Amino acid sequence: MWISVILQADATRAEALSEALMDHGALSVSIDDADAGTEAEKPQFGEPGMHPASLWDHSRVVALFDTDADLAEALASASAAAGLDAVPPFTIEEVEEQNWVQLTQSQFDPIRITDRLWIVPTWHTAPDANAINLVLDPGMAFGTGSHPTTRLCLEWLTSVVAPGVSVLDYGCGSGILGIAAVKLGAGDVTGVDIDEKAVETAANNAAANGVSLHLQVSAKPLDGTFQRVVANILTNPLKMLAPLLAARVAPGGKLALSGVLEAQADDVIAAYAPFIALKVGASFDGWVRLEGERPETV
Repeated sequence: MWISVILQADATRAEALSEALMDHGALSVSIDDADAGTEAEKPQFGEPGMHPASLWDHSRVVALFDTDADLAEALASASAAAGLDAVPPFTIEEVEEQNWVQLTQSQFDPIRITDRLWIVPTWHTAPDANAINLVLDPGMAFGTGSHPTTRLCLEWLTSVVAPGVSVLDYGCGSGILGIAAVKLGAGDVTGVDIDEKAVETAANNAAANGVSLHLQVSAKPLDGTFQRVVANILTNPLKMLAPLLAARVAPGGKLALSGVLEAQADDVIAAYAPFIALKVGASFDGWVRLEGERPETV
C-alpha cells in the first residue's frame, strides 16, 4: 500500500513544490489541472497554436509516498524548500497494491458503439464476429471508446462514412477513429497528433487491425482537403484550430467536433461561424458532438 497526497498549488509554485517533494521522500509526483473537466479548464502543454506557458493557475500536485513515510515532516520540509510560508491545503488517499494488468483488463469489456461497430480489447473474444470489430489495447493513448466523446465521434463515423471517402482525424490519439473509418469503408485516412508517441501508438494499433493510415505529427504542414473531418480534442484548442480545421473540409464535406462540454458548445460554434456553420448533433453524459457541412462551391 502507498499514500497519495493531493496538494493545491498555483502556477508559480507547483513545479518547485513538485521538485521539493521528490527531494523529501516522494516516490513519484505529477501535476495536473485542478479545473480539468470544467469551464475553467486550461489548454495543456504543446497544444497546437499555443505558446509555451506556465502551469495551470489552479494546479494539483499529486505525490506518492510509502506508508511508513513521515508525511508531516516531508510536507513541511518540501513546502519550505519551495518557498511557501505553510503547507498548502491537501488531502490524503490510500492506494492499494494491486495487479495493475489484471485490474486494467477487468475494467475494459467489449464496447458496443452501434450494431455494426464494436471495440474489443485484445484479451477478449469479439461478441459479434460478423460486426466491425476494432481491436485495441486501452491505455496506450487517449481514445479507447469508453469516453463519451470518443463514442460520439464513432457513432458519427458510422453514419457518414461512405465507400472511398477521404477522412481526417485531427488529434488521433490511439488511432481509434481512423481505424474505424477504414473498416467502415473509407478510402484515404489521415491521422494527425501533436504527440509523436501517440502517432506511434496509432500506427501499431492500425497494424494490429490490418489497416493502413497516413499518420503525421501536427508540426508537419497538412495539405489538401477531406470529405470527412473529425477532431476529438479539448475545447480551447478546437477554437484556436477553427481556421485550420474548417479549411481542411472539402466542398460538400462534413465536420464533427467533440471534446466539448454542453456548456461550452456555444463558444465553439461561435469560433467556427466565420468558416462553417455548426450545430449540436448529439450529446452524451454532458458532452456534445458538433456537426457542420461545407456548402458545395457555387
